[in-house]
Amino acid sequence: MSIKQAMVLAAGLGTRMRPITDTIPKPLVKIDGKAMIDYALDSLAEAGVERVVVNVHHHADQMLAHLASYRDLEIIISNEREKLMNNGGGLAKGLKLLAPGKVFVTNADLFWIGERPDAPSNLTRLAGFFRPESMDMAMLCVKLEDTTGHNGKNDFNMARDGALTRFADSGPSPVVYAGAIAMDTSFLDDAPADPFNLNLYFDKAISRGRLYGTVLEGHWLTVGTPEAIGEAEETIRRYRTFA
Repeated sequence: MSIKQAMVLAAGLGTRMRPITDTIPKPLVKIDGKAMIDYALDSLAEAGVERVVVNVHHHADQMLAHLASYRDLEIIISNEREKLMNNGGGLAKGLKLLAPGKVFVTNADLFWIGERPDAPSNLTRLAGFFRPESMDMAMLCVKLEDTTGHNGKNDFNMARDGALTRFADSGPSPVVYAGAIAMDTSFLDDAPADPFNLNLYFDKAISRGRLYGTVLEGHWLTVGTPEAIGEAEETIRRYRTFA
């Protein structure tokens, strides 16, 4: 199953990244010489996506200029300059700019490295894993030991068939949400028009027994503070050395 459209959540204020984000939006902070959002966009293009919505708010003019220069995808802007919608509200608003049907959702400040070049990419595998008839959302997940920059907490327990529930010490196979989802746009048809957190829909899918996940290949990075930039770049250099 291929997915041809996506949304990248990129409108956050990046407050923990200050003072860097006083003058630049967090998605444009460079890690190993590359803007963080470009890791997400490149992964989507590699997976066969053609059209992407990106929401903008903080330093929106810089985001628009950067996105205008990106050539591998058709990029549509969801404007949140007047009102920041949180991740759930931003997603619900942005999905209205795409055709009904299957879609990827990714974060602009989370990415992964170390995929095998001779194997399907993580997003390609996620698209193949997603089964709309039995899943509201299929998440890309990662084991805690395969993360850099994370807060050390697990998000979910994963059953053998990939079914996800909220993390409990007594549960099976703890995993971290890796910031990428495959879903059908219809799952958010009843979303409120006001800002809300996407966790509301994670819990809705869990209550229906329809939240599933698959574990990514490679190593996952999140860069939330200025100090985390060096740690992320060192991890990238280490993987490059052993590639």
